[in-house]
Order: sequence, then structure tokens, then C-alpha cells
Amino acid sequence: MIEVRFFATLREGRGKITQVPAEEASTAGDLLRRFNIPADEVAILLINGFHSKPADSVKDGDIISLFPPVGGG
Repeated sequence: MIEVRFFATLREGRGKITQVPAEEASTAGDLLRRFNIPADEVAILLINGFHSKPADSVKDGDIISLFPPVGGG
């Protein structure tokens, strides 16, 4: 299983954490598409705590963390 963690506004309608069977995604981008998240809505994408890109591969046991852009001032 691949664990996907959603933060801030990306949690809306998705919850905090979900599990996806590893055979259903080969890249982080596959996971974004699965959850209908446009890549431009993700400011930080981490695979096992390392900054990554949607094209980077994922495998069984990985933890994916998705953070939206944060506004403020």
C-alpha cells in the first residue's frame, strides 16, 4: 500500500490520510489524478520526506505528502 497524506485545503473531501494499493499508481502524478488534484494546486510534494515531482515513481510502502500553496502576509 501507498499512504497518501493530505494537508490544509487538500484535505477537503479527502480526509487526512488514505491508503492506495501500490499496483494502482506508478508515479506521484498517478496519485494526483486519482484524487482529482491538479499539479498546480500542490506546492510541496514529498515522497518519504524528500521533495519530489509528479513524474517521480512510487512503490509499495511509500508515504506521499501533499501540501497546497499557502497564502498570507
